[in-house]
This record gives sequence, C-alpha cells and structure tokens, in this order.
Amino acid sequence: MSRHTLSVLVENKPGVLTRVTALFARRAFNIHSLAVGPTEHEEISRITVVVDVEEHPLEHVTKQLNKLINVIKIVELDPESSVQRELLLVKVRADQATRAGVLEVVDLFRAHVVDVVADTVVIDATGTAAKLSALLGALEPYGVREIVKSGTLAVGRGSRSITDRALERVRTA
Repeated sequence: MSRHTLSVLVENKPGVLTRVTALFARRAFNIHSLAVGPTEHEEISRITVVVDVEEHPLEHVTKQLNKLINVIKIVELDPESSVQRELLLVKVRADQATRAGVLEVVDLFRAHVVDVVADTVVIDATGTAAKLSALLGALEPYGVREIVKSGTLAVGRGSRSITDRALERVRTA
C-alpha cells in the first residue's frame, strides 16, 4: 500500500464531511489523517485526507466522491509538488534539572514553548511528519507526557489555485 494525500474541495454545508468519510469507510480504507477547514472563499471548505491504499481502489473512491453533489473538486497532491505540514503539541517533563536540555531541543527544531509549569512544558511545532517524529524522538528521554497532532495540511506549489475554478462552479450551480 502507498500513502496518498487528497485535497477535496466541497461546498461549506452541514453533513458534507460525513458523506465524504463514509465513502472511505464503506471501502474499508483507513484514514491516516483528516483535516478540514474553510478556504479563502466562505462557501468552500477543503478536506485534506491522507489514506494508505493502492492506486486502483483509490481511483474508484475518487470517482464516487466526484458523484457526491457537494463535492466540487478532488486533487491528489504529490509530496514533491506540494507543501505538506502537520501541527504538534507535546507535553514534556521539564523540572529544574532537565529544563535546559528540553529548551535546547526546542530551539534545535525551531519549535516554541507555549506553556510552562513547575514540572512540564508544552511545545508547539509545525513541519513534515519526519521532522515531528525526529522531535518526538529527541524529547523522549525527558519523558513525553502527552501528544496531540493535527492532520496533514497540504497545498500545491506554484501560483495556480484550485479554489478559483471551484468557486465559479459553486456560484453557477
């Protein structure tokens, strides 16, 4: 199986996310990552979904997604021709003896401390999955207490915008 990142533009209406994810569930595809949010046009939302699946079954799901009324456009984003990032919040043990070491790791990965209490710090980091994994590995010796990760966010490189043409379709429908 290989990992695929899909950017699905949908009308910003209730129930659309449920219908989109139900298609993946019916095919027994495990969704590795899911992120949903508004675009620069308030009537359009973007669903970024990462799935581990073979090419042929993914093509079938894509065709079925295109049949959904509220789905405007689907684009598979190749890692080499897109920018992909995740957000990580991690709570790490950091008492007086280990705090300097934790802060050194934070600086090395260009992360940020967003909360400090007597025995822990909360760190905010963004980057590729590989970078965040390396950060977690570097923090592991200090005692990772809690991890929260967002889904992958992705956008194609270059000046083209997939939402511009999609907006025209929504407004004429």
